[in-house]
Amino acid sequence: MLGEVRRTFLEVVRAILPVTLAVVIIQFALIRMPIDVFLQFLIGAAMVIAGMSLFLLGVRLGILPMGEAIGSELPKRASLIFTVAIAFLLGFAVTVAEPDVIVLTQQVDDVSGSSISHGVLVYTIALGVGFFVAMAILRIVLGFPIVYLLVAGYLTVLVLSFFTPPDYVPVAFDSGGVTTGPVTVPVILALGLGFSSVLAGRSTLGEGFGLIGLASIGPIIGVMLLGVIVA
Repeated sequence: MLGEVRRTFLEVVRAILPVTLAVVIIQFALIRMPIDVFLQFLIGAAMVIAGMSLFLLGVRLGILPMGEAIGSELPKRASLIFTVAIAFLLGFAVTVAEPDVIVLTQQVDDVSGSSISHGVLVYTIALGVGFFVAMAILRIVLGFPIVYLLVAGYLTVLVLSFFTPPDYVPVAFDSGGVTTGPVTVPVILALGLGFSSVLAGRSTLGEGFGLIGLASIGPIIGVMLLGVIVA
């Protein structure tokens, strides 16, 4: 346990420290912000290190094992419809809780003057992720190649881009990016790995990965459809 805590803390420090040092160099070499603002940044950086360390430790000790356990038990205990429904609910729930999604939707709400509201955008992104996670699980069960879903998804994105209002297109693609955050990725990835590991004749490596790539298509399509509907 202590070894895991130490390893997680060092990983976070290695990730945050270069950014912090870059800002410190810029502060003394170029910008020279007011000292109170600079101190707030240093305190914030320390809080980020502490918070991310605890968060990632929780992910490794709790969320990843639980996601894999759920994925491995679903094929044994549930019907296909129930399994797909649970996959949709998990994809939806973890996206609503994703910090990256919350930050993006709040910024879009502020910049757009609430014309693209925070709440509507969050649930649109979550619905898109949930739908494609469910489709990814269905693909594992039926055994057809992932390329079919990827081609169908991106062709849909391409077609929708001609009908979506211009303001919604960049928001849609950013929405697909922010779903690959520290909450969504562990749960969805663990779910796929656990699910594929108990299906006879399936490769965990070949079937368990790719869910994140599929899940990121959902928000793009969802936000584009939102733009078409509300325009």
